[in-house]
Amino acid sequence: MTTTGLTRPDIADVDDAQARRRAARIAGLGYVAVFVLAIFANFVVRESLVHPGDAAATAADVAASESLFRGGLAAFVVVFLIDVPIAWALYVLFRPAGRDQSLLAAWFRLVYTVMLGVAAVFMFLGLQLVTGGPGTGTMGPEAGLLMFEAFDYAWLVGLFAFGVHLVLLGRMIVASRIAPVWLGWTLIVAGVAYGLDTLAVTLLPDYAAIADLMLMVVLIPSVAAELSFTVWLLVTGWRRPRVAAEAA
Repeated sequence: MTTTGLTRPDIADVDDAQARRRAARIAGLGYVAVFVLAIFANFVVRESLVHPGDAAATAADVAASESLFRGGLAAFVVVFLIDVPIAWALYVLFRPAGRDQSLLAAWFRLVYTVMLGVAAVFMFLGLQLVTGGPGTGTMGPEAGLLMFEAFDYAWLVGLFAFGVHLVLLGRMIVASRIAPVWLGWTLIVAGVAYGLDTLAVTLLPDYAAIADLMLMVVLIPSVAAELSFTVWLLVTGWRRPRVAAEAA
């Protein structure tokens, strides 16, 4: 007896391939957008206008470039929103490597996302304070600089969760071969680096003495890992995985 059309397993395979292709595209394009927006918001805006330990210079530069500062703040808010579909897309993509592990990785990324949103609130409050916005009363640049420092630490706490997210993704890759093993180890190293930096800021009173070293410790593996991961997502991440692991 002959049949026409797709059998149920074939339909399921097609649907799974389409879901993976869509998820990989969403995650990859989301990463590209996050790279561009975060570089602008952090390096072009925040680091050029906020001067740690110098409230007067910070207030003067932010007031003189308020539109630029608001643009950087808006970029952080957009990153906050983009990270939600990225978390969902990565869950779908890595689900064949283990449903529970993939869900846990997604939750840790969402924790990071929430902390970035909290940090953006601190950044907005700092802007209001250094520019004498409504309701600031007698509070001034010193209070504004404190809010910017709160932004930094809230973001660092979020990056600790983000580091755990990367470690979990890396472990799934190494264990399942859903992606190249070297990529999994690179993500693990980057995740550990994020965690070490947050702990160093928290535990060391003289963190400023090693700040440049820690920047390299975080920057080199994170850029290498996340750029490679983005390329993999956009080029081959959607292909059917060679793993048999399924969620319990």
